[in-house]
Amino acid sequence: MNIVDRRLNPQGKSLANRQRFIRRARKQILDAVREASAKQGVTDPGDGQIGIKTDTLREPQLHHSSGVGERHHVVPGNKEYVEGDRIARPPAGGGEGGSGGAGDGDSQDVFQFVLTREEFIDLFLEDLELPDMLRKQLRQSESSTPMRAGFSISGSPANLNIVRTMRNSLSRRLALKRPSRDELSLRQAQIDGLEESAEQPDALLRLREELDERQRRSRRIPFIDPVDIRYNRFQQVPRPVASAVMFCLMDVSGSMTAHMKDLAKRFYKLLYLFLTRRYRQVEVVFIRHTHLAREVDEESFFNSTESGGTVVSTAFAEMQRVLAERYPPERWNVYAAQASDGDNMPGDNAHAVHLLQSAILPVCQYFAYLEVAEEDGRHWGQTELWRAYHRLAEAGQPLAMRKVNHRSQIYPVFRQLFARDRAVREEIG
Repeated sequence: MNIVDRRLNPQGKSLANRQRFIRRARKQILDAVREASAKQGVTDPGDGQIGIKTDTLREPQLHHSSGVGERHHVVPGNKEYVEGDRIARPPAGGGEGGSGGAGDGDSQDVFQFVLTREEFIDLFLEDLELPDMLRKQLRQSESSTPMRAGFSISGSPANLNIVRTMRNSLSRRLALKRPSRDELSLRQAQIDGLEESAEQPDALLRLREELDERQRRSRRIPFIDPVDIRYNRFQQVPRPVASAVMFCLMDVSGSMTAHMKDLAKRFYKLLYLFLTRRYRQVEVVFIRHTHLAREVDEESFFNSTESGGTVVSTAFAEMQRVLAERYPPERWNVYAAQASDGDNMPGDNAHAVHLLQSAILPVCQYFAYLEVAEEDGRHWGQTELWRAYHRLAEAGQPLAMRKVNHRSQIYPVFRQLFARDRAVREEIG
């Protein structure tokens, strides 16, 4: 059997060779992608040129040693040599390797490799997942899985069930008393014996009539009849998919500067890219809050310019309302990610922590808190909100916390918050 891959090569490049190279240098490419992601924005990753050190790609090679062995070369003549002259071998290390020498110090060549958008995103989001997702509900999926569903009398030759077909054939032949090959051979041997002895002509005639009748019966009853054939039957069954909802809670109050909001938006854009890329059945709920909180669409969440005071408890109350209306926790895996500068009305801290501890965390599989700060490090100390959340995390609640003050920190922090390995997440605090 020949398999022909007719997929179009990207921009005239060899697709098979690209895939083979990515598999072979996967670790080096993945490290380069993560390094590049920390330096650039996360709004539109992809189509990036990355550098890989060539010494990590070298493979062992066999070659002739220049210092041993006996060699003969025939070269054209010039003004110094004519045809047939013998040229002495230059001393070891005496050759010139180019017009100029290398500078002082060690150096390594860098191999430049361009990843497509799809390749970049696949590596960009590798080893990430929503932690502790449970299968709470079977939802209809875009794809289904074929499962055995008995047998049928028609189907593709590839689905022919030989065992069931031969069993039906044997049952039919036994029921109709079709003579077997051994039985016909036995009659023929008896006839041959009587013909050689020339005795008992009546018995010989009777055996010949029985053999003719059994041969006719054998021809009328085929070894395999179309009614015997059975095919494996498959039924498309929806693939079990866990239902999950992610709540994105963002503080957009007046205390959030443009830099802080930019960090929060970059984090949420990366989170949204991760969810839509890796999970088809995860719903995302966007909630913005100042002293008031409301559910908004994706466009308003990232681009709206409203501002005001800060009351964190309103975001938790709005999340409670949406959960009660659309996402019962017994049927949905609930996740939440909150981004804030840690500033809150002093009289609201106790109420916000009480709502988080009594109403939000008990129904959440995982709660990620990102605290943003100014790039110059101002107000980098622990806020009241951070200290309150930290006490909950130390008590064993499903809460992970992290601080950032520069956009280069967004991607490493995101990978830590949503790492597949639980041990990596438990180091965050």
